[in-house]
Amino acid sequence: MSFTFTFGDYFDYQNETVTLVVNPMTLTCEKKLLEPTAGLILCFILIAIFLLAIPGNLLVGWVISTSRQALTPSDVYLFHLTIADGLMALTLPFFAVAHVWGWIFGDFLCKLLNLIIDANFYTSIIFLACISIDRYLVIVHANETLRTRQKMCTRLLCAAVWALGWAVALPALFNDAIKIKHSDMLICTESFDIGSAFVWRVATRGFRHIFGFVVPLTVMIACYSITIGRLLRTRGFQKHRAMRVIIVVVIAFLLCWTPYHITMVVDTLIRAKLITYDCAAMRTVTLALDVTNGLALTHSCINPFLYAFVGEKFRKKMTHLLQRKLRRETMSGPKFSRSSSHTSEGTGAVL
Repeated sequence: MSFTFTFGDYFDYQNETVTLVVNPMTLTCEKKLLEPTAGLILCFILIAIFLLAIPGNLLVGWVISTSRQALTPSDVYLFHLTIADGLMALTLPFFAVAHVWGWIFGDFLCKLLNLIIDANFYTSIIFLACISIDRYLVIVHANETLRTRQKMCTRLLCAAVWALGWAVALPALFNDAIKIKHSDMLICTESFDIGSAFVWRVATRGFRHIFGFVVPLTVMIACYSITIGRLLRTRGFQKHRAMRVIIVVVIAFLLCWTPYHITMVVDTLIRAKLITYDCAAMRTVTLALDVTNGLALTHSCINPFLYAFVGEKFRKKMTHLLQRKLRRETMSGPKFSRSSSHTSEGTGAVL
């Protein structure tokens, strides 16, 4: 971008033309809403994720919490995973509306909702790592861990994960509702007004990359690689079925989260002025961040299908609970007398 000025037009000396070149590295790009079409598409995507994640996670949580059998550590981690994914999904309608009409919910909700989504982002991924560790212990060290896996240890670990997730999400409080220039609309975005914005951004994003992606992914790959190695040396349909589920879990995690983290790294390099850019490129990266963030959030509605509905044990529990509930509703209906109810109960118990 360049501007040309002819000084002779204004002063009484020989014409002289000077071309001023604007350095894109020092150009400040104004923040604004997405284009209407892109904003509307992202709005529908977030609403779709919300509509899928809430009933799916509620169903998984209901099946696990009403189970009469003793819960394994993986069951407990999966239950807490559904809570984290459900809480994260509850924030999505607010951000869906913001993509179309700007942030209309005030500064407090801007901070609170970003804190909720970041905290549950960390807890969700850490619980995924916990599930991989437990499956590794069950399959690879079954004899050694049957006595040592205690309920109290599992509960303490879950409490520690929740505390850690909310603690590392505190930088979300840097988000503020900021007014867009030349517009009456607001956007909810990062606003580092303490110290160096660049240092804060690099620190918070680096922490997010390391503890929200690299470390959990390393744990999952390490545990599942050893687990698959053990399964390959065993026979049986159920073992190989478990191996396929493990592979699908890792692939789904990579497909959902890798694009988001790569895009965020590019955005950080641009803001650090390590990559030449202009405002068009900056806005493209911002749009890519929103799109890949939506893709990452789909993991919250995929988790119930990967960890629960794919598992034969879970499907049997769900079918049994639904049949029992349906039988109770049928027996309590007005068509049956007390004696017929007793007869039905006896028949059901035999079956």
